[in-house]
Amino acid sequence: MAKQQTLASSISFKGKGLHTGLQVEMTVNPAEENRGIVFRRVDIEGAPEVPALCEYVTDTSRGTTIEKGDAKVSTIEHIMSALWTLGVDNAVVDINAPETPIMDGSALEYAQRIIEVGVVEQDAERKYFEVTEKQVYTLPEKGVAIVIYPDDEYSVSVHVDYNSKIVGNQYAVYSKEDNYTEKIAMCRTFVFLHELEPLMKMNLIKGGDLDNAIVVVENPVSDDQLEHLKKIFGKDEIRVTGGYLNNQQLRANNELARHKLLDLLGDFALLGMRIKGRVWATRPGHFANTEFMKDLSRAIRRSGEKPSFKYSSKEQPLMDINRIKQLLPHRPPFLLVDRIFHIEENAIGGVKNVSMNEPFFVGHFPEEPVMPGVLIIEALAQCCGILVLSRLEDPHLYSTYFLKADGVKWKRKVVPGDTLQLECHLVDMRRGICTAECKAFVAGQLVCEATLTAQMAKNK
Repeated sequence: MAKQQTLASSISFKGKGLHTGLQVEMTVNPAEENRGIVFRRVDIEGAPEVPALCEYVTDTSRGTTIEKGDAKVSTIEHIMSALWTLGVDNAVVDINAPETPIMDGSALEYAQRIIEVGVVEQDAERKYFEVTEKQVYTLPEKGVAIVIYPDDEYSVSVHVDYNSKIVGNQYAVYSKEDNYTEKIAMCRTFVFLHELEPLMKMNLIKGGDLDNAIVVVENPVSDDQLEHLKKIFGKDEIRVTGGYLNNQQLRANNELARHKLLDLLGDFALLGMRIKGRVWATRPGHFANTEFMKDLSRAIRRSGEKPSFKYSSKEQPLMDINRIKQLLPHRPPFLLVDRIFHIEENAIGGVKNVSMNEPFFVGHFPEEPVMPGVLIIEALAQCCGILVLSRLEDPHLYSTYFLKADGVKWKRKVVPGDTLQLECHLVDMRRGICTAECKAFVAGQLVCEATLTAQMAKNK
């Protein structure tokens, strides 16, 4: 197995954000193993962090944005593409603005500086997602399709077709033997001329200019339009050359497809582990890329048939029944969590000791007592409720209410004498709506799994 790597030393960058137009200072620092890539907003009190993982993606409007609490960073795909593809597994990115610098619209300077300082090997092994069966993500109405096939190595093929007489059909391919810096990193972002005005009305591309983006011109441009464009870009001269606005010679005939490949490599890095598989993508974009990674991340979590956390009845619980009663409004016989033995920011582990004295065994079933499956789901929901309510200053003022349960599966019976181990992993939480991947185990064997969604609401 390959080892994890981090930068040999820190590297710094300065430039303006593509959409915010703000002047940005960003320093990429080495980080300890298993840290992953984390963005740290040093301009905010407390320097809050947001991990570069797909579950923190909150916006994909012309770039990928991650957000956690007060920390928000936009247009991360270029620096992520360079770091991940050039072998950096762990790094802390200090940034003093809500957006990374766009540089020349490519990842070239990022890649060059990473190669300049080099990487160092760490002791921990890399984590891999090995594709075992074909998986597909599609947006038929937009002609988007991303397919990943089993393979021993990671490779990506991208096809773009925008029904453009200027762009035409373009293909781009990347495999580990390719020189990322020379083939992919140097390709710049692009936009079609007819998209400029709508983007500006959306308060985007404030930092965009003809030095950091390729502007594709599909139709003839009048003199009045050229004068308007001069004002927009603050240029004394605007011209259309070969279907591109004020464009220097393209760095490759398929530069647009290669840039889409650059973006995809950055967005796929948000899975948080290396991929062993062959990717074929048609008209990929940030939304499709990151949603596909969210799907894979959920599938990876669901594939685990063993508990993530080790429970020992000999150890003192983190929360006993009295502390649990302070967080949950439930009371016997409907309080279905006895203790909490593990808790972290986005995950929790609890226990329900199943006794023959449970009132539901009277009728379910008198001659063959079995814990009702819906009550296992309820126990998981209560465990998840403890996780989200424990974050609040006044948890007793709030309750959590079921919205839906997806992917529910019961694997085995739960009977008197069993110790039900409950695990919940929070995957999304915004505006009081939380979604968690939940599993229940008995003696290390999976007995139930579900994706639960609930809403926090203040008690009346």
